[in-house]
Amino acid sequence: QLQLVESGGGLVQPGGSLRLSCAASGSNLNYYTIGWFRQAPGKAREGVSCITKWNGNTNYADSVKGRFTVSRDNAKNTVYLQMNSLEAEDTAVYYCAAGLSGQCVSTMPYWGKGTLVTVSP
Repeated sequence: QLQLVESGGGLVQPGGSLRLSCAASGSNLNYYTIGWFRQAPGKAREGVSCITKWNGNTNYADSVKGRFTVSRDNAKNTVYLQMNSLEAEDTAVYYCAAGLSGQCVSTMPYWGKGTLVTVSP
C-alpha cells in the first residue's frame, strides 16, 4: 500500500521560504497524481497545488500562484512544495495526497499525516 510522509514544516518569518517534502513508499509516485492541501486553524481544508501523474502538469490555487512551486523527483520517489514569499495566511498544517485519477480532490485515497507550517515574526 502506498504510504506518504510529509516533512519540512516549521517556523518561518513572513517573506521567508520553506520546502516541504512528500516521500512515498510502497509504490511509485509517478503512477499517481499528487495534491498538496492545507488546513488553517479553525478553517476548512483547501487545495494548494496539484501535479498530474506521468506528464507532470501542475496547477495552483490563486492564493499561492507565483509563490509556490510543486515538483517531482522520480529517483527519490518524492514530491516537493517550494514555498516562497510566505505570508501569515499560509500558516496551516500541510498535507500531501495521492490518487490514480487525473484530478486533485479531497477524496484522494492516500494521505500523509501532515506537517505544520507557521509563518510569524
